[in-house]
Amino acid sequence: MSATYNFCAGPAMLPQVVMQKAQSELLDWNGLGTSVMEISHRSKEFIALTEQAEVDLRELMSIPSNYHLLFMHGGGRGQFSAVVNNFLGDKGKALYLVSGSWSKAAVEEAVKLTSKDQIESINIVKNDNGINTVVIPELSGKGDEYRYLHYCPNETVDGIEIFDDIDSPWPIIADMSSNIMSREIDVSKFGLIYAGAQKNIGPSGLSIVIVRDDMLTLPSLPQSSIMDYRLAVKHGSMYNTPPTFAWYLAAEVFTWLKSVGGVSGMAKVNLDKAKLLYDFIDSSDFYSNAVAVQNRSVMNVTFYLKDETLNAEFVSQAKTAGLVALKGHRSVGGMRASIYNAMPIEGVEKLVEFMKGFADKSAT
Repeated sequence: MSATYNFCAGPAMLPQVVMQKAQSELLDWNGLGTSVMEISHRSKEFIALTEQAEVDLRELMSIPSNYHLLFMHGGGRGQFSAVVNNFLGDKGKALYLVSGSWSKAAVEEAVKLTSKDQIESINIVKNDNGINTVVIPELSGKGDEYRYLHYCPNETVDGIEIFDDIDSPWPIIADMSSNIMSREIDVSKFGLIYAGAQKNIGPSGLSIVIVRDDMLTLPSLPQSSIMDYRLAVKHGSMYNTPPTFAWYLAAEVFTWLKSVGGVSGMAKVNLDKAKLLYDFIDSSDFYSNAVAVQNRSVMNVTFYLKDETLNAEFVSQAKTAGLVALKGHRSVGGMRASIYNAMPIEGVEKLVEFMKGFADKSAT
């Protein structure tokens, strides 16, 4: 392993074995004498790569056959608008659950593209004495007026994760950009799942869309062709040139994930990493976390120093120790350790060791 552990929320670290393989193949991929970035996306070699990537991702996530799997442009934010444009024609309505910064951003984008009465949002985070808790309202009595319900199961900025299934009478759309493949989920409970690649899949510039076939019968709004899910299905995610290098790296990540026990195996490691860090935070009077235990993110651990005047020094000393990108998001402050699939438990162990040492020195 590198001496540096990268806790960036995204673009995040990639598995070292994947990066090493990409490095070795950079100038000569698949014996072609050229980089994968330089060949046609319609060549038989690249098509074989994409077909295997789909097979692997379907296996990893147990994606049913009545779901289309798309590799698209635009990242997570691109899907904010694509979801609206693909499903809210004929003045359709949608309900958005707001649990943090990213679900709020999805609402703001949706409102831009529709009339105000088409989008309803509900803030589902309750703050009691500085502790944030998710409270999901009763939804079954609202009738059938919405085309879909949108929510973000994991908020990277706020360190909030929703583990419970949402009982919705309408199709559920989930932004899983920051927790896709971190634990097992039942894909059949969702109308659509989307995820920007730069957390658990690969580099930025690619997004994954998993869409149930009946969703594509909903009326759409006018939109750009490259964000049209129906055209993406028809053209095998190649209506125009896709982000080929990102697709290649994603395929390598899928192969790696299968080699380390798949999603179920990774989920156990992720829980161990998160428990190690949260247990230390809870045992310390120098650090604190502001999220209810049942809603603490497994992927993004946010925490605060008792003396926030030491924040800059904490970040500086951590960097010297080979622990980078720990500064919290500017909107919430504090610290944030993003421990996605590629982060080995050794990185978390080193972080806890550093945090303990920093607290001990600061107390003297």
